[in-house]
Amino acid sequence: MSGTYNRQLVFWSACLGMLLFGIALLTLGAILPDLRIRHSLSSVEAGTLFSILPIGIIAGSLLFGPVCDRYGYRVLLATSAVLMCAGLEGLAFTHTSWILTLSVFLTGMGGGAINGATNAVVSDISTSGKGADLSLLGVFFGVGALGMPLLLSVLRKSLDFEAIVSATGFLALAAAIIFLIVRFPPAKQAEGISFRQIGMMFKDITLLLIAFFLFFQSAFEGLINNWTTTYLIERVAAPQSAALMGLSAYIAGMTMTRLLIGSLFRKVPEKRLLYVSFAVTMSALVLFRLSGSVVPAAIGLFLLGVGIAACFPTMLGFVGNRYPHLSGTAFSFVLVIALLGNMLVNYSMGLVAENYGIRHLTTFSFAELLILVLIATAIFRRLKQNI
Repeated sequence: MSGTYNRQLVFWSACLGMLLFGIALLTLGAILPDLRIRHSLSSVEAGTLFSILPIGIIAGSLLFGPVCDRYGYRVLLATSAVLMCAGLEGLAFTHTSWILTLSVFLTGMGGGAINGATNAVVSDISTSGKGADLSLLGVFFGVGALGMPLLLSVLRKSLDFEAIVSATGFLALAAAIIFLIVRFPPAKQAEGISFRQIGMMFKDITLLLIAFFLFFQSAFEGLINNWTTTYLIERVAAPQSAALMGLSAYIAGMTMTRLLIGSLFRKVPEKRLLYVSFAVTMSALVLFRLSGSVVPAAIGLFLLGVGIAACFPTMLGFVGNRYPHLSGTAFSFVLVIALLGNMLVNYSMGLVAENYGIRHLTTFSFAELLILVLIATAIFRRLKQNI
């Protein structure tokens, strides 16, 4: 099988896809002020747009796995990139509300499918060190997530946001062409996937533990992404620009650490890597909670990114090792559960923040970390027993 495709070419194509997903995930938030002005959106209508994006991502995450396992990666990745292109062009140019809504959904759906498929294909082509290779892939998510807001801020004086978002859409179209040209690993289940195979996943206790680890991990990351700026503005009186820099410090810490995990630390055992990560995360949360000004809070956020960087790649590596011949479907299974955790816990955080204050962001975060440690302990115990 390895002789039918170029591993490095497949890996770098996957990195391009992950870069696009990072861009897609941050684009809506970055251009929301412009969209509100153009479409005269109320706060409720703007919030609805934010809820449509994860719905699209979940739809893409649900579909990609069985499609990739049955038909291979090429057409799925190319189609998803075209959907992203259509969504981004819609965001850039439409003046019609229903097209705006559809554009957000298509951007999320294409991005969700690309996120899952790129993780699955990198897992497939990695014979050893899957977690390290998935960490390297995750670096490109960070580059995309950091790059889009930076690009908009740098170019805003010389270009309208429409031109920048439209150019990003054409980048997605170029990626679709590349995906069609590159030869990917062949379909692993060309004869079809049975409901029995999928049903077995619901009976796999270890896979369910991994899925619910990612449920809380995705929720943890969502809390930091969605509520950090509000927390810094209200709790430490940070100006909005400084609060956004704090969020950038978090993404930078995660991106840098994933690069190190994929290179210098790729031989570190997963268990040791994850428990060191938990210790760093705990220290970061304590610093963040006790911070009374922007600088120590930003340092805490940077360390928080360092601490949680290993969690997703490590667990997805376990999934790839456990289901090498059904990796796409297994990745769909755990990623959909992870995204549901993100939505549910962040909705709960919104209710708590509204009624009891944003200070409980750290309460949620400490509780999430404790749950992650407990589930990880159970996972490592079962993996050691090979069950």
